[in-house]
Amino acid sequence: MKTALRAPYDKFFGTLANQFRIDIIETLKDGPKNVTQICSALECNQSTISHNLQRLEKCGFVFVKPQGRERVYELNKETIAPLMGLLHKHTGKYCKRMRG
Repeated sequence: MKTALRAPYDKFFGTLANQFRIDIIETLKDGPKNVTQICSALECNQSTISHNLQRLEKCGFVFVKPQGRERVYELNKETIAPLMGLLHKHTGKYCKRMRG
């Protein structure tokens, strides 16, 4: 593969290669949330969540909408929500032995 094409793939799959980001994606499947709600759902500190949300936003995994003084994050329903469904289907069928 050409080097120019590899960089976006590296960023995309690197984004998914982090358990905090996967957990945030899973949390947002239930609907939009602000940072406080995500922190509460994942029992994690705000700086960790905010850092990982920045990466998710840069790669288009989530979108952010200001609501007053808050920023509300929503999962990209066009591409990421269906992709996560396919990943769950694939891992459930083919990666059963790898679950730890």
